[in-house]
Amino acid sequence: MTDSKRRRGLMAASALLGGLLALTACSGGDDAKATGGDDTSQAKADEAAAKKSSEAQITITPKDGSNSASINNSAAVRVAKGTLTSVSMTTADGKAVAGALSADKTSWKPTAQLERSTTYKVAAEAKDSAGLVAHENATFTTVSPSNSFIGNFTPEDGSTVGVGMPVSINFDKAITNKAAVQKGITVTSSSGQEVVGHWFNANRIDFRPEAYWQENSTVTLKLALDGVQGAGGVYGVQQKTVTFHIGRNQVSYVDAQTKQMKVTQDGKTIKTIPISAGSPENKTYQGVMVMSEKFKETRMNGATVGFTDDDGKGEYDIKDVPHAIRLTSSGTFLHGNYWGAKSVFGSVNTSHGCVGLSDTKGANDPNTPAAWMYNHSILGDVVVVKNTGDKTVSPDNGFNGWNMDWAQWKAGSAV
Repeated sequence: MTDSKRRRGLMAASALLGGLLALTACSGGDDAKATGGDDTSQAKADEAAAKKSSEAQITITPKDGSNSASINNSAAVRVAKGTLTSVSMTTADGKAVAGALSADKTSWKPTAQLERSTTYKVAAEAKDSAGLVAHENATFTTVSPSNSFIGNFTPEDGSTVGVGMPVSINFDKAITNKAAVQKGITVTSSSGQEVVGHWFNANRIDFRPEAYWQENSTVTLKLALDGVQGAGGVYGVQQKTVTFHIGRNQVSYVDAQTKQMKVTQDGKTIKTIPISAGSPENKTYQGVMVMSEKFKETRMNGATVGFTDDDGKGEYDIKDVPHAIRLTSSGTFLHGNYWGAKSVFGSVNTSHGCVGLSDTKGANDPNTPAAWMYNHSILGDVVVVKNTGDKTVSPDNGFNGWNMDWAQWKAGSAV
């Protein structure tokens, strides 16, 4: 074989071998490609699992964007089909709000009352049974003072009062939705007496039974006004329970004709005190009156109640009236009098409309009639005034709703 033929044969064999090697290399490439395909499938499976939604359903109240949320009950986080793993609530400036998670970890709520006109942010996280995580966020603002109302109530929690003291609530804004507000107020007595509310105006409602409270009973006031709409765009914020005690049954009877006051407890007379009521020119109101304030000493200026002279000054201005007990908001008092002659008490009506009792200046003598009355009286005791020749005191002039009969009283209820 010639050299040229030998070279051509070797080249052909080399080409064939190269082709086989190339074919082997291509086969190896296919194997690698198949292996790479398996990795991609797994990645896609992992990605699909990651994209699967958690079954945990988180609900935040108030809803995101609310701008008149309640400060008591509205804030809460709940989860269905899962458990809460993290809840944070902060003010807009980052101050944390303490909260409590339920035992089953399905709900959370703040442990303190929220502030009015404050923006809060809530972030919640939960897991379902498969361990998949869900997140929810919300931002809301609590009701502002201008868009909320508060009721100032009497008597005070834990106090002991007389049998005539009503539950009186004065709202800081006019109430137009009276029925809804009244339904949010409950007044009950341990005596079982029926208690009914009466609206005197858009801002005031009083509650009382048909007859005086039963002595030694306990009265409970429950305010459930949180979120209750009292007027257009105005909501309640109070959620409170108040209890007070009714003391002994003390009712005093002032007779302007005999000029005597008979003090009774549980229907029995315990003392009779000479008095001086309003003069014929300045008669004392008649009717049932309830003691609403007590002052060991107070100033009384006639100008504040319409008694002025030609110069516009008060007809009287006494800076140290002793043992004064308020009976009306317009200025009728049962009080000590040290400046008048002692002979007028029990014989002549000389006052500008108050009921005067003999006293000494300085309110330091406990033995005067006025001091005795002051020391034996509590807020809520009843004073019944008669035979003055004047009109009956208005039921809303002080705590004097007892001057309305039961039918009239119930007619003023919005429920």
